[in-house]
Amino acid sequence: MIARLTAVPSAPIPSIDRGRLECLCDLERKVLWLSTWIIHHANHLRPNRDGLKVGGHQASCASMTTLMTALYFHSLKPQDRVAVKPHAAPVYHAIQYLLGRQSREQLERFRALGGAQAYPSRTKDADGVDFSTGSVGLGAALTLFASLAQDYLRLHELIDQDAALGRMIALIGDAEFDEGNMFEAVLEGCKHDVRNLWWIIDYNRQSLDAVLSDERLFRRFDHLFEVMGWKVITLKYGKRQEAAFARPGGEALREWIDDCPNSLYSALTFKGNGWRERLECDLGRVPGIKALLDDHDEEELHALMTNLGGHDMETVLEAFDGAEGDRPHCFIAYTIKGYRLPFAGHKDNHSDLMNPAQMARFKTAQGIPDGAEWEPFAGMEARADALECFLKGTPRASDARASDARAPAPARIVPVPRPLPIPVARQSSTQEAFGRILSELAKGESALAARIVTASPDVTVSTNLGGWVNRRGLFGRADRPDLFRQEKVASPQRWAASPSGQHVELGIAEHNLFLLLTALGLSGALYGERLLPIGTLYDPFIQRGLDALNYGCYTDARFMVVATPSGISLAAEGGAHQSVATPLIGIGQPGMVAFEPAFVDELAAVMAWSFEHMQAPEGGSVYLRLSTRRLEQPRRALTPELEKELIEGAYWLVPPAPGADLALVFTGAVAPEVQEAHRQIAQDLPGAGLLAVTSADRLHAGWRQGAGDEPSPAERLLEALA
Repeated sequence: MIARLTAVPSAPIPSIDRGRLECLCDLERKVLWLSTWIIHHANHLRPNRDGLKVGGHQASCASMTTLMTALYFHSLKPQDRVAVKPHAAPVYHAIQYLLGRQSREQLERFRALGGAQAYPSRTKDADGVDFSTGSVGLGAALTLFASLAQDYLRLHELIDQDAALGRMIALIGDAEFDEGNMFEAVLEGCKHDVRNLWWIIDYNRQSLDAVLSDERLFRRFDHLFEVMGWKVITLKYGKRQEAAFARPGGEALREWIDDCPNSLYSALTFKGNGWRERLECDLGRVPGIKALLDDHDEEELHALMTNLGGHDMETVLEAFDGAEGDRPHCFIAYTIKGYRLPFAGHKDNHSDLMNPAQMARFKTAQGIPDGAEWEPFAGMEARADALECFLKGTPRASDARASDARAPAPARIVPVPRPLPIPVARQSSTQEAFGRILSELAKGESALAARIVTASPDVTVSTNLGGWVNRRGLFGRADRPDLFRQEKVASPQRWAASPSGQHVELGIAEHNLFLLLTALGLSGALYGERLLPIGTLYDPFIQRGLDALNYGCYTDARFMVVATPSGISLAAEGGAHQSVATPLIGIGQPGMVAFEPAFVDELAAVMAWSFEHMQAPEGGSVYLRLSTRRLEQPRRALTPELEKELIEGAYWLVPPAPGADLALVFTGAVAPEVQEAHRQIAQDLPGAGLLAVTSADRLHAGWRQGAGDEPSPAERLLEALA
């Protein structure tokens, strides 16, 4: 069912220049051709040794061509950032090709190793992807947190105060709203009064397997967004349909479209020639309908009935141009999956591909001669000069950012003071020490302290961030006093918010935590100013946000995850907070290094190294698995050699005698038990060693990588044993 939602706003909108409109319509045709050809070439023309289908989503691309053409060639400004619907990657690559930011070689290798990616990727694509997408819903939700990160930088006066803020824009498939993290993000955005955000929904009413039947549910989306403070703009009818509605009988036609089930509308779209019979049957007695239908032949009637707002360039431009202010906007654009392709509207078209005969007919219809398939203006040579001039004048073409998303970020390196302040205590837990280290940093005015921003999903105090927050404050767009303190109610926590605060308090949703860390951790690449984000949570709940954590590492965001409690060290507090599998996550997660220090001086050294690793071109994110168990601290000074070893993953707490037959190995908070076991064993085997593993991840990675004749850290450590 094509439900009637919110109307396009009635505010005055500048008229669209007809010459500009004509250029954009031509480019839309070219983008449709190129995106379709990219997929066809990969499946039918590229050498394929095993004969397996390469894949691609021609139908999902076709529903987005109007929206993306209007966005990239008309509406986008250089400071805007976009998350592209995953299955529309070929549309994005085609647009970048026309802008001169993508190569033919990359397109010819679409979905091949080293070629243009199946889903837009910051780390693998070479044409300036802003946000990686692929795991549906995550890239879209990230734009919300990226907007929050941009606000953080502006309110902390880290970016140019006079420069216009960028809009964070997500192009979203309607089926992505089946993902719960989308709604978690919208709710968090409402709490933080998020701004400068556009979500453009490709409402083609089809999912991977079928036509959507949840008309009643989707009709409530506009209300949901409005309640959360968004402006909803619906692009439902194209200009042809609007003109038809103004004729006698037109209102009945509008109502028929509104009430038509999604499946029926899609089926008639695919058939192409069934509209007249159905409309005459349902509306034949309505005055004016016969004349309206008689004025259209079969092809014209099909064009009228498929002239939805998301495919009408003028309607789309009016909607984008009419969006004013920094209030978040949700555009619900009605589209047809597979628009203008042979399988438009068919329920099985998601993975369908045009066969060679269909592609040949499509190519002929586009006026493209054999051998000119990759030519930017093939089939429209008479307008080539005008189109090339038009493209050069688009704001996106003048974007000075490096076209290679893998290039080092322009952000400056933040110096890390060494050593970090180490809390002096005879007994301490690593979790407690983490809080004290940050609290000591918060007292000073170092560049490091200024660039740290912390976040937690409603467990700030219980993860020992209280001291940091008391000194650095909560972040908020506006001042918000601590009313308990004003009312003289005793509390050790200062819970006042201001634009200068350096802690972002989130609700209990780990997905949101990891997406916020991702957005903050990309600040250098997106905005040119580096932040060093730290997120704290209970260790077992990493698994609740694991998809978003993996996504953040994949997109090469740089952040620190500090997780507690861990292992068996909280047995007295019950089993609900045990974390058993998380060390395997730390070892297995690419783009992230995991540590589990036992002692406070280890933790301080690891944190200092981590802040540098988060900024290194070949660095990444860091996961610290800590404990609330208080341990007796060793009385020692870390030598450079000892610090090097513990960063590499392990060191001898008690070195073994040459040729020793036995060594005990431990990690983390079980140190007292192992130390006692070693004491007892040493009575019978005086040469037994005691090895402290600070990072099984680093130790394992070093052993796997090797260095030719140079032994790995693990081999060097163990060579003293028998």
